[in-house]
Amino acid sequence: MPIEVISVEEAFPGIYYIEFEDGRKVLATKNLVPGHTVYDEKLVRYQGAEYRVWSPYRSKLAAAIMNGLKEVPIKEGSRILYLGIASGTTASHMSDIIGPRGIIYGIEFAPRPLRDLVKVAEKRKNIIPLLKDARLPQEYAYIGESVDVLYADLAQPFQAEIFIKNAKMFLKRGGAGLIAIKARSIDVTRPPEEIFEEQKKILEEGGFEVVEGIRLDPYARDHIMFRMIFRG
Repeated sequence: MPIEVISVEEAFPGIYYIEFEDGRKVLATKNLVPGHTVYDEKLVRYQGAEYRVWSPYRSKLAAAIMNGLKEVPIKEGSRILYLGIASGTTASHMSDIIGPRGIIYGIEFAPRPLRDLVKVAEKRKNIIPLLKDARLPQEYAYIGESVDVLYADLAQPFQAEIFIKNAKMFLKRGGAGLIAIKARSIDVTRPPEEIFEEQKKILEEGGFEVVEGIRLDPYARDHIMFRMIFRG
């Protein structure tokens, strides 16, 4: 017999905690495409609505929320530029949150994950996959609009610099920035704490006010998520 859901509580707009009869509590989003999964995540029905369980081991944003992120700047109708979107695990949950009025421009350099993302985007019309290099934002300047949120999950040495370059081209002043920094992609020889401080300084010098820094252990080792406001 399936374990019964006893409550669904909204943690942030469009993001929920589901509590099961056995005491487990999981993160979830309301499924924009009922009946369909993206990465074999569990589907849960409660009071006529379908929810997708959001794994913090598969998504840096979910890990940050589970570890105490105070605000999620992604809302219904948000316009998002996502650098390093890969096959769309996190983006699919963002897609649930922003709904049909929002849009995600997904930048991915590797053709293989982008092929998987294209399949996701066939059902989720608010995701636009773009086979581009995040280091060269001028190559997708034809997007032609400013975005509310810039999100990045780039396992590259110059993550902060790439993020700033994209912000200056696409992010609204006062818009939100979310970046998952992987210390080992920058320098395997130095302590992660030292790298995180250095990256924070680069982001601040690039026009961001860093509001929160959330470590992502145990879900993603030696990672931090910075939440920021772009001052320009």
